[in-house]
Amino acid sequence: MTLSWPVVGAVLFAALLHASWNALVKSSQDKDLDMATIHLIGSFMAIPLVGLVGWPKAEAWPFIAASVVIHIGYYLALTGAYRHGDLGLTYPLMRGVAPLLVALSATFTLGETLSPLAWAGVIGISCGVLVLGLNRHALEAPKAVAFALANAVIIAVYTVVDGLGVRASGNALQYVATLFLFDGWPFALLMFATRGPALGRYARHRWPLATIGACASLGSYGIALWAMTRAPVATVAALRETSVLFAVLLGVWFLKEALTRRRVFGAAMIASGVMALRMG
Repeated sequence: MTLSWPVVGAVLFAALLHASWNALVKSSQDKDLDMATIHLIGSFMAIPLVGLVGWPKAEAWPFIAASVVIHIGYYLALTGAYRHGDLGLTYPLMRGVAPLLVALSATFTLGETLSPLAWAGVIGISCGVLVLGLNRHALEAPKAVAFALANAVIIAVYTVVDGLGVRASGNALQYVATLFLFDGWPFALLMFATRGPALGRYARHRWPLATIGACASLGSYGIALWAMTRAPVATVAALRETSVLFAVLLGVWFLKEALTRRRVFGAAMIASGVMALRMG
């Protein structure tokens, strides 16, 4: 498996989609209900998609079940991070640590060994992402940092699980459609149990934007899983975290967050890491 330019381009587009729906959640008035609405709509969108492409192989189902459970923790940690910190702080922390954890475990969990240049790319992207997120104000939001770092571990776990699952399935579209079919319900039911009718009222006025977010989420992860059938999971996981660049730009343009020299330096590190990944 090699990281070709078409795969690089596809994953970069997936990164843009991922940053877009995360910015949508961060900009909402109620992060929990917004997350529940987006992924519940994604589950409904997956119904005709499963009907079109069919179910994945039996070998993939244990991974799908595990991923659905793991994603509940992901949604809880993600909304917690966004409640307590800026997108520009929490998003880079979550996405910067995760690819390093995936790469460190890849030999044992995925049977993949990265070349020295690919390792340089993973480290470069992760360090660049962390440069974008870490600043002198990080310690002023300890809850946000704690949620973000906890979510980095969760992201690494579900990345490995889904990387194994999509390869066992042999069909990325079948796998991601089935995953999304079941993935949105547990968190939505949890929100309904704790917030009651508020979820329905929120969804009624938020559904147009939530539908855009659901499309971005489905497209982003579908492309990433497809890429994992073409290239090493660790390199795809690292490349996907270029979404932080898009998150920073979205934060600057739409959420009025500051663009500093530190963030420009972090962006340059990420770009260098991307080139190293491709050359490795």
